[in-house]
Amino acid sequence: MEMTAREMLDKFSNGSSHPDEVRKLAMMIFDGVNDTLKELSNKQRKFLENAALLHDIGYYIDSKSHNKHSQKMVLEYGLEDFSQREKEIISCICRYHRGSLPDKKEHEIYNKFDKKERKTVKRLGGILRIADGLDRAHVNLIKKLRVYYDCEHNITEIYLTPANRDYRPDITYAIRKKDLFETGFKTQVVFKFES
Repeated sequence: MEMTAREMLDKFSNGSSHPDEVRKLAMMIFDGVNDTLKELSNKQRKFLENAALLHDIGYYIDSKSHNKHSQKMVLEYGLEDFSQREKEIISCICRYHRGSLPDKKEHEIYNKFDKKERKTVKRLGGILRIADGLDRAHVNLIKKLRVYYDCEHNITEIYLTPANRDYRPDITYAIRKKDLFETGFKTQVVFKFES
């Protein structure tokens, strides 16, 4: 019997607030991108929301390569209300939240997708990577964010509002993980703190 993302999360996670925080950040980035950079669909938003909740469930098996374990678990346990192809897309978004980038030659499931599906995985995986990087410390340091697209220079600026006005969190991991977003949207990403 297939489960919802929330049921899977309850069964296989340690109760951390991290998946929900990453989901919140990913949705803010998605909505900002949708408003300023590229139009994305409601279906893609659902893919990202489920992947954000499930990106770390692979820790249930092992911390090493947990992203690959998360992918396998999404495929093994399924997700209610999604077709097999959609589950494969969500599983790939989970897989690429860390580690290597999508590779048609090396990654079997990703290789099966058509060009549009591969673009979806890169774009949503890129959003998830950044959201995960912003909550690296698992302590909810970002209160809100907004996205601005500078079309003249092809730069996507992500403005961050820290939860504590007197403290600027370390965003090194988000900066390191912006590569897939840049590939998927063909833009450069710059992070800035709101003053």
